[in-house]
Amino acid sequence: MNIEVTSFPSQEDLKTLSDGIKSYNQDHLPDEVVFEPDTRFLVLARNETGNVVGGIRANAYWNYCLIELLWIAEEYRGAGIGSQLMASAEKFAKGKGFEYIRTETVSFQAKPFYLKLGYRVFGELPDYPKGHTTYCLIKKL
Repeated sequence: MNIEVTSFPSQEDLKTLSDGIKSYNQDHLPDEVVFEPDTRFLVLARNETGNVVGGIRANAYWNYCLIELLWIAEEYRGAGIGSQLMASAEKFAKGKGFEYIRTETVSFQAKPFYLKLGYRVFGELPDYPKGHTTYCLIKKL
């Protein structure tokens, strides 16, 4: 057996792993769930000159949408853009049939923001990153 670690996986190797887990999952889930494609999407905020000043990167599959990241440029924070971005992401996910939305935030980031939007903490990872806590949050759409 040869074990390999790579930071640059080939498309073929990525497909092999995806196909392998799909095959395994078929024994436990209906085909429409197993073979459901990921729904990757962005929600962007642009200023008057068209520059991106904030946005969300998300991925949705099965019945969950995962907010991978939310960022807003410093000079635009506190103006309600984050709430508008989240509302748009939630509306898009719900329109695609997803039932839940989840995300993670670190103790120095946006936990109060997410709580204000109706998210609830379902888990904590202490000392991740070192000296901080990562909060896992969820909301039913």
